Amino acid sequence: MLGVLTLLLVSVFASLGTWQLQRRAWKLDLIERVNSRVHAPPSAAPTRAQWSALSREADEYRHVSLTGTYRFDKDTLVQAVTDLGGGYWVLTPLRTAHGSEVLVNRGFVPPGWKESVPPAPAGEVTVTGLLRMPEPGGGFLRKNAPAENLWYSRDVFAIAAARGLTQADVAPYFVDADARPGASVGANTITNDAEAVTGKTQSQDRDYPVGGLTVVQFPNNHMSYLLTWYALAIMSAVAGWFVIRLEMRKRSE
Repeated sequence: MLGVLTLLLVSVFASLGTWQLQRRAWKLDLIERVNSRVHAPPSAAPTRAQWSALSREADEYRHVSLTGTYRFDKDTLVQAVTDLGGGYWVLTPLRTAHGSEVLVNRGFVPPGWKESVPPAPAGEVTVTGLLRMPEPGGGFLRKNAPAENLWYSRDVFAIAAARGLTQADVAPYFVDADARPGASVGANTITNDAEAVTGKTQSQDRDYPVGGLTVVQFPNNHMSYLLTWYALAIMSAVAGWFVIRLEMRKRSE
């Protein structure tokens, strides 16, 4: 009976350790794939015909480019905390030549920020940035309140509805705009665990909104987990061998 129990425990712990080993390999591959998307030259943003095929795993953090006209009268401020402090993301619909509406996160602004009049740039613009999937509902503790114009997450379709956009024309993603040329914002990179991918700026005299602040973070604790499970497997084997040996000695006496 003791031998069966020992074998069962060792098998379970060893299987869990092997599973974590596989998960670690998957996570490292994911980080590498996303890293290649972030740093790749921008490609054309998905068009209406491609929207239905988009997925978070395959498309999020793609470096994309799109051209259109900003609709500044439909700006939405979404609460945010960044390396620059607390404030807001400025989300503005960009209407393309094909009639699609893509929400663009133009960047971070501090509390009390007010756009210059008339807003710049005006007319048709080309935007590059990272494709992001919607964040429905709201934050962990606070939910979006469209009726009160309080936004805690970038819920694409809820924002579109609140701004009177035609749902069928709204892209099922938004774009985190890159830093404007000449801005002192670092390039995006990717790391594990508590490290983060973020743009940084040293200047206090900034031209808001500040783009290029996307954070890409992948918890990767699989190594510590797999070592724990394998250690438990070894400890179970040693403890089982010791108890079985002690039991056999008592029987022989």
